[in-house]
Amino acid sequence: MECIVNRRAQFSASHRYWLPELSEAENIEKFGACSKFPGHGHNYVLFISLAGELDKYGMVLNLSDVKQVIKREVTSQLDFSYLNDVWVEFQQTLPTTENIAQVIWQRLAPHLPLVRVQLFEHPELWADYMGNGMEAYLTISTHFSAAHRLAHPHLSNEENSEIYGKCARPNGHGHNYHLEVSVKGEIDPRTGMIVDLGALNQVIEDYVLEPFDHTFLNKDIPYFAEVVPTAENIALYISNLLRSPIQELGAKLYKVKLIESPNNSCEIYCTDLESNTANLVQHEPVLARI
Repeated sequence: MECIVNRRAQFSASHRYWLPELSEAENIEKFGACSKFPGHGHNYVLFISLAGELDKYGMVLNLSDVKQVIKREVTSQLDFSYLNDVWVEFQQTLPTTENIAQVIWQRLAPHLPLVRVQLFEHPELWADYMGNGMEAYLTISTHFSAAHRLAHPHLSNEENSEIYGKCARPNGHGHNYHLEVSVKGEIDPRTGMIVDLGALNQVIEDYVLEPFDHTFLNKDIPYFAEVVPTAENIALYISNLLRSPIQELGAKLYKVKLIESPNNSCEIYCTDLESNTANLVQHEPVLARI
């Protein structure tokens, strides 16, 4: 029986985004505040995922041994370091979140049966690397507040109440929506980035946060005049809004996750940009809405 186990670790380190072949003005234009001397720091949180067969003791690996490998090969070297100088890889390619995840994989792969390295720079930005060459994933977490009413425009109040329960009440209700946007792309061998992070943040701001925040979705977003703004439909609509502008940045939209409440969320996997299709994966029951 194959199983995947996860081990958490953490380290604190600083870094700076600066390319010596660029002028000061060019570095500032490309990297913004991240180019400031002498750099800035983060409390990084690292998750290492490992796969294997269960042994007779009920384990894939002895996690005490895994802890020591991670400490020896990664955290003891990176903790309280200046990342640009600590490993030779970061002198060739900047220590972005996605590149750090890739290099950690390379350091651990000879010792552990890796399936994923996930690195959180902070709770609203993290990268995933699965050993696929230069391909990596970057996720931005953000939020907006909005109201909605779950009611199909062509059904009676009684019919809507039967389908949607309290969510069909005429004056609607609101949520603090938590949104995660994941993109995938190739890590640039010089900058260490799969996408310009500032530009990606701006796309999400322009296409989602600004038009959605503090609105009544049914009335303020024309699309939802005829489409019921369930979490599933909102996430699908957001994915359709973001695909093209993210592709113009040189990356691909991989996933949109919308958390409507602690009890209800959905994920849209945008695996085929050319055919403009998406797969809906439900991880929590969406009919028992609170």
